Amino acid sequence: MEQPPQTPLTPLDEDWTRALAVVAHPDDMEFGAAAAVARWTGQGKTVVYVMVTSGEAGIDGLAPDEARGVREAEQVASAAIVGVDEVEFLGLPDGVLEYGLPLRAAVAAAIRRHRPEVVITGNYRETFPGGMLNQADHIATGRAVVDAVRDAGNRWVFHDQVEAGLEPWGGVRQVWVAGSPDAAHGVDVTGTFEAGVASLRAHAAYIAGLGWEHFDPSEFLATMSRAGGTRMGVEHATSFEVLRMGWDD
Repeated sequence: MEQPPQTPLTPLDEDWTRALAVVAHPDDMEFGAAAAVARWTGQGKTVVYVMVTSGEAGIDGLAPDEARGVREAEQVASAAIVGVDEVEFLGLPDGVLEYGLPLRAAVAAAIRRHRPEVVITGNYRETFPGGMLNQADHIATGRAVVDAVRDAGNRWVFHDQVEAGLEPWGGVRQVWVAGSPDAAHGVDVTGTFEAGVASLRAHAAYIAGLGWEHFDPSEFLATMSRAGGTRMGVEHATSFEVLRMGWDD
């Protein structure tokens, strides 16, 4: 049976200057969204990365204490490739994140510190596009990010942070969810696609640890970006689900 055509992706609003990306692990941004970040930093925008964990449980052949340093170093190098100079690691335990108040508080504090207009996170739906099962840390983190954006603007939520000098921040206009099966917006990354590939290649130890001997970062990313590009009428595009924080956004 012939599949119905997919609806076109609406271009993202790029009228902003500062974004914060909050994801569960080192490599989460690189598996799809880094080329978009390269586009935005190339426009002079500031993007800061916050990793909830250090990915220390992600390499079977390395003990967590050793893997932590390797993966943090790879993430910092990877971020620099796409113009991100600031990477923060919250240090929560990899593989066993739980949605709840501690995680919301940690993310709210990061939002209050960095005061972004846009917050980017990863897919928190049960599956990825195509039906592959999502991972628990991704789901917990994404859900916490969505709630923490509102928490960050309310001085009476996590008020201990305010008392410690972190002023509330209600300036987030939208949350952009990368890799969502409900994506309806996109950004043309044809000009920065190779930077996105290079940023994924920078996670060499992690990829080797997965045992993906024949993994081709370029072809992997192109499979997704070509699909998005078809929906935008360009060669490569990254798609996002957009969550509005206000009625008029």
